[in-house]
Order: sequence, then C-alpha cells, then structure tokens
Amino acid sequence: MAENDNPTSPEATIDLQRISLRLFEPFDIDDFMVWASNEDVCRFCSWEPGFSREEGLDLLRRRIFFSRWIRSICLDRKSIGEISVTGVGGDGRRAEIGYVVGSNYWGKGIATYAVRLAATAIFWEWPQLERVEGLVDVENVGS
Repeated sequence: MAENDNPTSPEATIDLQRISLRLFEPFDIDDFMVWASNEDVCRFCSWEPGFSREEGLDLLRRRIFFSRWIRSICLDRKSIGEISVTGVGGDGRRAEIGYVVGSNYWGKGIATYAVRLAATAIFWEWPQLERVEGLVDVENVGS
C-alpha cells in the first residue's frame, strides 16, 4: 500500500515533509472533532472526550483567539493535532511545550517532528527565550 493511499494505517509511513504547523481556522472544526473528541486522545488532555460540535467550536475558538502560541499540526493542510507553547515565569526566558496528535497518526514520528518545527519557530519568535520544557505524564508511554 502506498503512503498516500491510507496514511492512517498502522503500516503506513508518512513523509514528514508533508507535516506543517499553522494557525487554527474555523474551517478546521470537522478535522478537530475527529481527533480532539477521541477518548484515547483526550486521556492526557485538559478537556473531556465526546463533546458536541458546538462545544468543539468553542474549544477551537479559544485556541484561535485566546492562546498566545498554538498551532494546528497538519498533514497536507488537514488538522491532525495541535502543539502549543506557553510562557512559564515572568521573565520570558522559559516556556512549556505541549502537543496532541490524533490516534490514527500515533507512532509515525509526527509529534517529534512537530516539536522540532515548533522549537525552531518559537526561539525565532521569542528571542528572549532560553529554554523550552516538555512535561510528560509518566503513564503516557508514547510521549
């Protein structure tokens, strides 16, 4: 099976050059609903799975309008997850990075690649930044 035929199959490899980060847009709601409402994906997130479309739009709006640095992780422009960077402390020298990827895309190196993209961008955008930290729940073996 070629990678373009079904990139979500467990055997499929994904050309990571097809992964990009971009701002969320309201049109992402259908893709967002697929991965963000999944029970397995939400296990380590700050929201509960199984939300309605209206609740999903509210979550998406908060990401678009109220987050300082949050991006959609995209495979060819399709939203398959998110990555965020949040300042820690008052001096702007430290930040925390967090990410979530739809379960259909686990184990393909996407989160690792997205972290590299985000780190490159954030150190350029926040010149005072010295350190980015990622906190992981010990039960989240994949992370």
